[in-house]
Order: sequence, then C-alpha cells, then structure tokens
Amino acid sequence: MSESSSRPIRILVVDDHPILREGVALILEDRTDMAVVGEARDGVEAIVRFRELQPDVTLMDLQMPGMGGLDAIKAIRAEQPDARIVVLTTYDGDVQAVRALKAGAMGYLLKSSLRTEMLDAIHHVYSGRRYLQRNVAEEIALHIVDDALSEREVAVLELVAVGKANKQIAWELGLSEETVKAHLKAIFGKLDVADRTHAVTVAVRRGIIVL
Repeated sequence: MSESSSRPIRILVVDDHPILREGVALILEDRTDMAVVGEARDGVEAIVRFRELQPDVTLMDLQMPGMGGLDAIKAIRAEQPDARIVVLTTYDGDVQAVRALKAGAMGYLLKSSLRTEMLDAIHHVYSGRRYLQRNVAEEIALHIVDDALSEREVAVLELVAVGKANKQIAWELGLSEETVKAHLKAIFGKLDVADRTHAVTVAVRRGIIVL
C-alpha cells in the first residue's frame, strides 16, 4: 500500500448512523486522493464488506448494535493482519482507546474532529503509521501507570452504574456483601474517587464501562 500510487485511497465506512456515513462521504466527495468504496452498519456487515472490497483504510465505529467495532476489528485483523483501521468514536477515554489499539486499530479519532483531522488520520494509517488524536494520547499517557480494574471490579462497577445496591450486586455475582465492599474500596482507590457516583462518572469518561 504505497501513497505514491496514482489511484485514490479506497475507504470503507462502518457506522450505524447514516448521517455519519453521509458526512464522511461529503467530506471526501471532491477529493481525488481518497474515495469511499463501501459502507456497513454494524460489525458483521463490516467483515463481509471488507472481504468483498479489500479497502485500503477502514473507518470503524465502536458502539454499534449486534457486533461492535472491537470484535469486528479483531475479526478483520485475524483474516488480514495488515488491515488498516481507524476507529471513529464519540468516546475519548484512555481505556477504550487502548482496547481498540490492542484489538488492532492503527488510528483513533473522535467524531467531533472528522472535518479537522480525518484526512490526516487516513494518510497516516494508509502509510503504515499510527494516528492518535492528541487529547486521547494525553489521556493514555496520564493513566499509563495506573492500576487497571480487574474483570470482577468492572463487573461490580457496571452493576453500580445501573443503580444496584451492594446486596443485589452480591447476589448477581455470587459474592458476599463484604467482598463487594472490598471490591468497591479497591475501585475507589484505583480511580482516585470517594464515592459510587464519582466512580461511575470517571469510569464512563475513561471508557472502562459504557452506559
């Protein structure tokens, strides 16, 4: 995949919102160096369209009904390890971004920056370089030495986020209430918060949980 090629960079757009897909097409419609060659509405359709079209760059939403973007990225990269994928998302959290990069994405871009940064992101990824929006990169750097929440702690926090009391959380996860309290104490320490509401707020902002 060389940028010296005279043909345009072929782009697949994956998002469940038609307005977003239309917006990307509109930004690129007058360009000669890039072209939208296909669209998909969810992860399953993205995999099918990727196989059919073999795009140079795929723009992939994360939160979609059915199969989401993370699973689609993993599936596409398993079939084609050099697939070049840029995540398009509304979430600027460091945890969500790291998950996407570990899944195989080469770029991470907020939808709010489509008009200002999308073209740079596409060129970077097409040429084999990573592209991280600055504020996302700063968030990753800020939290890189933090202790990550365990799977069990995330499960507890997800139930806290939907308003479950400790007794309900204990019953749903098969734990004692004391164990739930211990998990919450660990969560508060790792997120540097003092209460349940703040813990949920921080976890959502960082992409640890999604409401």
